Amino acid sequence: MSSALSELLSARPWLLADGATGTNFFAMGLQAGDPPEMWNLDAPENVHALHRGFVEAGSDIILTNSFGANRRRLMLHNNQDQAFEVNKAAAEIARAEADAVERPVLVAGSMGPTGDILEPVGELTHAEAVEVFTEQAAGLKAGGADLLWIETLSSQEEAAAAVEGAATADLPIAITLSFDTAGRTMMGISPSDWPGIATSLPASVAAIGANCGVGASELVATVLNITKSAETDTVVISKANAGIPEFKDGAICYNGTPELMADYARLAADSGARIIGGCCGTSATHIAAMRAALDAHKRGETPSIDTVIARLGEVSDLARGIDKAAEGGGRKRRRRA
Repeated sequence: MSSALSELLSARPWLLADGATGTNFFAMGLQAGDPPEMWNLDAPENVHALHRGFVEAGSDIILTNSFGANRRRLMLHNNQDQAFEVNKAAAEIARAEADAVERPVLVAGSMGPTGDILEPVGELTHAEAVEVFTEQAAGLKAGGADLLWIETLSSQEEAAAAVEGAATADLPIAITLSFDTAGRTMMGISPSDWPGIATSLPASVAAIGANCGVGASELVATVLNITKSAETDTVVISKANAGIPEFKDGAICYNGTPELMADYARLAADSGARIIGGCCGTSATHIAAMRAALDAHKRGETPSIDTVIARLGEVSDLARGIDKAAEGGGRKRRRRA
């Protein structure tokens, strides 16, 4: 599929995505428990400011404020009938900020999980989930999104439903899982499994990868294992949290410095990621440091897991090649290239 995304990727070795939404909105006054997506209608000036900050910091891709704007999530706040309107507004706000600069900035329509577990483990049916994602994708396209960005999923079943729904909008699709449970997703998918699963999804996707998780070191280790199992032309996404969350002065904050995130960006590029950004805790200051680091960086050799640990911090046993879940809980060490 020829698209603005494919054109940028063909011209550049890497693209810089943006940082966090929720944690930055909390700093602007969002209250715990309130849906940040409703700010697209109720406080659009704050959403504009968030996107503008990331664009000014050097982001090539900004994600819309629509992570939880599907009707299943909005139902928790009795806003489910505004799903299309909220998503359309989210894309329009991001589009305005992307178009305010002369260089190309892509708008990615963020689509997070429904919050429900799909059959056969849960009660949400595949058809119901597809309808939810179809509605969200339509709103994002109507607002001017360049691509759809499915993120923070954990199950193959929801990934399939999300991609099927997103494909109805006829836009490029990116999809990332969150590997936050001993190196796997909550539903047991490992990074090395993910590329194969992605090829079996109901529609082709432009990029796959990982976001959120438990820190920059684990995210880079995840990217290493994704790229080892993926085809050489696979576009891999790396979007890590800014360090580890800590509770200070009554609030959750992340301990990752701009310097750490800059080093993370370099290691992610060396590990094979083509789209690099930040997730929870990542501010415009972090993104600016990452942009400067990548602009000055020439891709080096693929780092070893020991290098990742030495520069960014510890990783899970699975990331080290020790699969305790294999063979009935026995220890299995994979050979690393």
